[in-house]
Amino acid sequence: MVTDDAHRFTGMYDECRQRVWAYVVSRAGRQVADEVVSETFAIAWRRLDDVPEHALPWLLGVARNVLRDSVRAEARREALAAELRCWTEGDVADEVTERLGLLRALAALPEDDREILVLVAWHGLSPKEAARVVGCSSAAYRVRLHRARKRLRQAMAGEPADGSRRGEPAQPSLSHVRNLSEEWS
Repeated sequence: MVTDDAHRFTGMYDECRQRVWAYVVSRAGRQVADEVVSETFAIAWRRLDDVPEHALPWLLGVARNVLRDSVRAEARREALAAELRCWTEGDVADEVTERLGLLRALAALPEDDREILVLVAWHGLSPKEAARVVGCSSAAYRVRLHRARKRLRQAMAGEPADGSRRGEPAQPSLSHVRNLSEEWS
């Protein structure tokens, strides 16, 4: 038994399908047109009560939105594929080791040095903005940042932050490193 809704939808489909398809082809090419048109009419069926009497403009708007969403989804898929390629091209173990080394070196630094470094590196503040946070002049902050970076390089190289003794790398407690990694990741 054919209902009034089915009859209305069929008439709308027969009248508008080619024009919706042509619109999508003009925007995105033939490869995606069939899928976008199918999704457009599926939405029209689900929202049949919202479709105005003259349906073409409404359908073209829906097709435009479906097309936009499919482009966004494709961009997300491409970004994910690129990220996965980066992970597989490099050695993940090396990156993890470097990160752990950095976290250990940071944990070995005094709290003031960590704050100076983190404001710029993790929070993305400019030295001028970071200077406001710690309450000093921009020039003083830059000097502190330079010294903190130097101590970080020393700690990463296995030298104590004060430069007094070379040799073993600083070994902060594992819980301190774990807390830092949770805070800064």
